[in-house]
Amino acid sequence: MTDTAQPVHPSVDARGVAMSFNQGTAEQVDALVDVDLRIESGAFVSLIGPSGCGKSTLLRLIANLIEPTAGQVMVNGKDAAQARLDQDYGMAFQQSGLFDWRTVTKNIELPLELKGWGKAERSARAAEMLELVKLADRGNHMPWQLSGGQQQRIAIARALAAHPPLLLMDEPFGALDEMTREHMQSELLDICAAANTTVVFVTHSIPEAVYLSTQVVVMSAGPGRITDVIDVDLGRTRDEDTREDDGFYKKVTEVREALRGGDHERSTHRSEDR
Repeated sequence: MTDTAQPVHPSVDARGVAMSFNQGTAEQVDALVDVDLRIESGAFVSLIGPSGCGKSTLLRLIANLIEPTAGQVMVNGKDAAQARLDQDYGMAFQQSGLFDWRTVTKNIELPLELKGWGKAERSARAAEMLELVKLADRGNHMPWQLSGGQQQRIAIARALAAHPPLLLMDEPFGALDEMTREHMQSELLDICAAANTTVVFVTHSIPEAVYLSTQVVVMSAGPGRITDVIDVDLGRTRDEDTREDDGFYKKVTEVREALRGGDHERSTHRSEDR
């Protein structure tokens, strides 16, 4: 009997990735070196490290917004460039990026318009996404009529509207107050679980990374390297009790110590280079 099972690819597979800006000039900046990262389907992976360690650069490489100077990035078994053309991922940033002249519903429909969906299909999907992010009564509002947290929920709904298997997020809650941020973290987990989406999430916050993630990828100061990958086993369902759990505090401490270790490793590299 012939085996017809389809191969299962990781959501992201980066191998030997390096990124330099202004390469070959006196202003050359090495942002990333020797990055290997494999992210399995269904994972929630946070990238954390000091400012300038290349977290956002790595996210942009996965999204094929820039090309690596060395190495290869595969997304869902495809070259990252092809994955971008196939719209295999959605993106959300610190600023919601909603268009003020379009209603909330029309903002969500935008990627569907670009993919050629019909009007009825777009309308139905936008309504579904509004239900998912618990803003079903805001479809006819303009973005400026919503709170910051609500705008971010709409941005997430737009990013997920076309059923992408991967969601890339660059500090999407960085501009929110602490209480709203914690609420949005819980909302995000519910939304992504319902949508069955793999997430790569950039953050500077250790508690945020631990609360959200199945894995935390720790990076050193620039040029960025991955110095540790920490598994977080706090269960798939997380709530306010999770933040008070001893296991949560232990993981926060483990990530913090890994970050300190990465700083020490980087200092050692600099000393050896001298």
